[in-house]
Amino acid sequence: MSRSQYEVYEVYETYEAHGPDPAYRPPEYGGFDVHSAQTLAYGMPGAHQDTYRPAHAVPRPADAPEAPGAPEPAGRTAAGRRGARRRKARYGERPDGTVRRLLPQALVVAFLAGGTTAFVAKDKAVELNVDGRPRTLHTFADDVTELLAQENVDVGAHDVVAPAPGTKLASGDEVSVHFGRPVRLTLDGHRHEVWTTAHTVREALEQFGVRAEGAYLSSSRSMPIGRHGLTLDVRTERSVTVMADGRARTVRTNAATVGEVVEEAGVTLHGQDTTSVPADSFPRDGQTVTVLRIRGTKEVREEAIPFKVRRTEDPSLFRGTEVVERAGQPGLRRVTYSLRIVNGVRQKPRRTGAEVVREPRPEVVRVGTKAMPTSVHGADGLNWRGLAACESGGRPDAVDPSGTYGGLYQLDSRTWHGLGGSGRPQDASEEEQTLRAKKLYVRRGANPWPHCGARLHG
Repeated sequence: MSRSQYEVYEVYETYEAHGPDPAYRPPEYGGFDVHSAQTLAYGMPGAHQDTYRPAHAVPRPADAPEAPGAPEPAGRTAAGRRGARRRKARYGERPDGTVRRLLPQALVVAFLAGGTTAFVAKDKAVELNVDGRPRTLHTFADDVTELLAQENVDVGAHDVVAPAPGTKLASGDEVSVHFGRPVRLTLDGHRHEVWTTAHTVREALEQFGVRAEGAYLSSSRSMPIGRHGLTLDVRTERSVTVMADGRARTVRTNAATVGEVVEEAGVTLHGQDTTSVPADSFPRDGQTVTVLRIRGTKEVREEAIPFKVRRTEDPSLFRGTEVVERAGQPGLRRVTYSLRIVNGVRQKPRRTGAEVVREPRPEVVRVGTKAMPTSVHGADGLNWRGLAACESGGRPDAVDPSGTYGGLYQLDSRTWHGLGGSGRPQDASEEEQTLRAKKLYVRRGANPWPHCGARLHG
């Protein structure tokens, strides 16, 4: 007997507790225990035969009277007659007596049947696939979020749940959870921090869209990626052209440096040979690398170091006059240059070192600060501008072809010094030159200028 049938009988017993003695077995049950009755399977003969009989249709015992006035059967005692009357008084002789007894059982059966139907309706059979491990389970969860909580499946920002959390569940649904895995990916020299739900390196590369054919991988394609993640170095295959000795060589490579590409192209570097890009740089797809064949020597040259000029004021000299007290001397520097010939072309010398052989000596110059007089008695009213135009073309720094005479009035150094001048006349100011010329005229007249002296009076 199932538990539901047992519970119906218990309710019946409770109901009977208010009626006759529970140990009593009415005649219509034939005096047997209902708990031991056999349950008939659906569709078997006799499974649905109506065993109910109303009180008036129950067959009478052989010793029962046929009618109310009929004589009692032999053997029935007075006690038996009194018990029969008590039973009739308690149960009554109504046709619906049996229905009253079975009504509580029917109500309980109906209640339990409705609860069982609701219970079965909320139960769902779903398939839960957690990171590639599927299993079928029964759940009362209303949506995906409740299902994951009941199964203690924690998901984070990088995990993928399909269908999305919060989606309503129905029996037969499939829920997949893919955990995210951190990957420290170095792709063609560039570092990335990425997440993937792939379980192997091959799947991760497909998810990242990385072309793995011909590529270098620091881990095998079949290597699993655990929840803790993976460090992966990938160098895809690239096309690089190497120009060397007048010939171009194009190679397909996944090398990590330009130097490795040059070696793969069959080119050997000698001595000072180098490449157009650093040999330790990462080669890019479509890049052209030129090999530079270098031959070079060193050259040492001596160069002069210019001296400085130091000027000091001299109140004994007229303003505008400068006298070199000590001539300067340039220094000497020894400089080393590197001379290179690259692929047959001579390059500009490159300075690689220098040393000072002799320090320069500065030049000392005295500068006059004395006010220049403007008048010389006996010579102020003459045409000095006309004389200067005739002698030097009016140029204060003019020097004759022999280098003997100079200045506006073409005086030699001996005459100039005799008139109180310093240095050379062509280095003095116009005022000083005119002053010295006037003094010369007072001493000697126009004789120092035999060809142009007549201009002084013209």
